[in-house]
Amino acid sequence: MSATRRSADKFALQVMIGLCLIWGVQQVMIKWAAPDIAPVMQAAGRSGISALLVGLLICWKGGWDQVGHTWRGGLLAGALFGLEFFFISEGLQLTTAAHMSVFLYTAPIFTALGVHWLLPSERLRPVQWLGIFLAFVGIAIAFAGGVSWDNLDHRMLLGDALGVLAGASWGATTVVVRASRLSEAPVTLTLFYQLIVGFVGLLLIAILSGQVTHVSLTSVAVASVLFQGLVVSFFSYLTWFWLLRRYLAANLAVFSFMTPLFGVTFGVMLLGEDLSLNFVAGAVLVLLGITFVSAEQWVRRRLRKALGQH
Repeated sequence: MSATRRSADKFALQVMIGLCLIWGVQQVMIKWAAPDIAPVMQAAGRSGISALLVGLLICWKGGWDQVGHTWRGGLLAGALFGLEFFFISEGLQLTTAAHMSVFLYTAPIFTALGVHWLLPSERLRPVQWLGIFLAFVGIAIAFAGGVSWDNLDHRMLLGDALGVLAGASWGATTVVVRASRLSEAPVTLTLFYQLIVGFVGLLLIAILSGQVTHVSLTSVAVASVLFQGLVVSFFSYLTWFWLLRRYLAANLAVFSFMTPLFGVTFGVMLLGEDLSLNFVAGAVLVLLGITFVSAEQWVRRRLRKALGQH
């Protein structure tokens, strides 16, 4: 299969722009609907809707026969997936959607560190270590965007920290998938594990924390949950997996970094969020670092070309 994958073309770029728009607006939708429905309930609702749809898709195309030897990795991946959206849900109540969009997409950094230790074939190269260094410097600078020594914003700092934890959980989920038998399972089954376990875990958290009562079926609340469940968790994720089977992952990874840029833009335009200079500078370093980590071969080719080497 890998031999048939090709470099991203115009069609792939157009699809990736659409996917990044969807993913970028997701945090804004959650925060926009938060007064009507608790973010953790939004996450549980979206996971439940998309788990049902993916389960029906598996019934149609097959894949249940692999549950017997993949369920352990599936439960762990699902727990980490649910943890990711718990951190996102709680973090969005403390920080801005723009901040969450950037910190969440530190996930490739944690994935790279995880596979470095677990998979000998994927050791980090010097360029990737440089990317990790730049990303963590960027995180530190971006965190300073929530700091005013005259009026320390503890809530924003905690929300930003939860955003980084969400990125770490996402990265750990990817490591589990790649280092377990899930790497050989159908993508629909892998996605189902994450959605169904996430749904149960998030709903339990909502019940235990009393957030299950924070639900008003307004048009905004319903639109947010349906958008996340149908468009984000079902349509966009399956489209992303379809692209990964046809195009080089490194090429697609470069395009996917448009997502936090869209997230920041939507946060400013739709929610009226403010951006500090520290946060903007830090976000640029984070995105640059992630680019070096996730697309190391692409970066090396570009550097050689810039230096006139062949």
